[in-house]
Amino acid sequence: MALPINIVDLINRRVIENARVEYKKSWNPQPILHSICAFANDIDNWGGGYIIIGIEEENGMPKFPIKGLEKTSIDRINKDLLQKCNLLEPRYIPVVEHTIYQGADIIILWVPGGDARPYKCPVAFPSEKSAKYDKAYYIRKMSSSIRANQMDEKELFMLASNVPFDDRINLSATAEDLKSSLVSEYLYAVNSDLYADSLQRPIAELAADMHLMGGPIELRKPLNVGLMFFNEHPDDFFRYARIEVVDKPNPTGSGMTEKIFSGPIDRQLRDALSYIQNYVLKEKITKLPGHAEAERVFNYPYAAIEEALSNAVYHKSYQIGEPITVTVTPEKLEITSLPGPDRTITDDDISNRRMVSRRYRNRRIGDFLKELKLVEGRNTGIPSILQAMERNGSELPVFETDRERSYFTVVLPIQQKFHPEEKPSDTQRKKARRNIAEIRNLILEVLAENDELSSGELAIAMGYTKVTDAVGRAIRELLSEQKIVYLSPDNPRSRYQKLRLN
Repeated sequence: MALPINIVDLINRRVIENARVEYKKSWNPQPILHSICAFANDIDNWGGGYIIIGIEEENGMPKFPIKGLEKTSIDRINKDLLQKCNLLEPRYIPVVEHTIYQGADIIILWVPGGDARPYKCPVAFPSEKSAKYDKAYYIRKMSSSIRANQMDEKELFMLASNVPFDDRINLSATAEDLKSSLVSEYLYAVNSDLYADSLQRPIAELAADMHLMGGPIELRKPLNVGLMFFNEHPDDFFRYARIEVVDKPNPTGSGMTEKIFSGPIDRQLRDALSYIQNYVLKEKITKLPGHAEAERVFNYPYAAIEEALSNAVYHKSYQIGEPITVTVTPEKLEITSLPGPDRTITDDDISNRRMVSRRYRNRRIGDFLKELKLVEGRNTGIPSILQAMERNGSELPVFETDRERSYFTVVLPIQQKFHPEEKPSDTQRKKARRNIAEIRNLILEVLAENDELSSGELAIAMGYTKVTDAVGRAIRELLSEQKIVYLSPDNPRSRYQKLRLN
């Protein structure tokens, strides 16, 4: 069966991370079965892996020229592979692809993360058929398949009931909700050998081969990841599965524009990036004396936005009914998704912009986005953002979350040459001389002109750069006198909290 990926990219590790690809010079059932078991256990939710039989490894890469396998051995290997996989508990059969690469016969095993983990397999094959097999659990550590220790086994059992949301069965959908045209479009884009078959095969069979279906044979249902990529309206199944781009030129919200991007999540990502590139990004060219080349800078480097927004699509929880938001103001661009990073990333890591996640939230979404060249390999997003900002001469980004890790925001400051020129108003010139009574009156006047504002927006509208002690005191007094009220009084500390006149 053809694989739903580009085999040349796979063999040369252009898309799939190194730890997820293993080369084997020849058929050696014992270590290969250990790797099948380890990939199926998928302890880090990477999405399983690939074992390429017939290619020797040299310094982590394929050794050329490729010798391949004897053509007469292919059938024997397939039969022996099936026999050995029957020894896995519970039973697990990888997807097997026999192909020819550079004139050599090779076998590729696609081993997706199993939905019945944990799996264990024989530690060794005894010489006598009557001998019992000593079985153990295997996991991946870096680029090796190793036997799980006691702590690893406990973690595997904890993960047994925690299949990532994108890899779960959607009981409210049917195979007909997966559109064959979108599947074929994807297979063509990634140059998969499965593309030709996709034009004539029933969608249920095609989706099953791509591991987009699950459940018992008599009641096969699409997986969530299939509906996210291959349905025209994924928000019918996942509330607010979309990207919203908000241009907010004024703190009060006047003149604000909002653009919503929906559809398959790879399409909405492309469309949102295209919109930002065409309507948000601006370039400034400065001729430097004594230099042949002019200095060219952007208000925001596209590479940083592309990486941050792609990561938001990749790591968002689609169980939470909130969109990904991109908010553009005169001073910064913010990209927010829910929830925040997991607890393995400390607060110090976030503040120091050193975020390395061990476990993926969406293992299958990442595979599709990587095949489409929309995201890069593991844990390269933050360094790419930092590098792009530095090259543009921009200030470093800020990463924000709360104690509960309920959200994650990437703040990209505008390049200094694009900072809006401040024109001091009468209000700004007088703000230093205001007493508390004048501040209270001004708060009431500003809120009378605006339906609702956050405390920060209110301070900016009054001519301040932030909520000062005096402004904070005036707000508290007006709240206690019930002249102004919170929009959501049950959650006064929410970052979305607004104030309005009572």
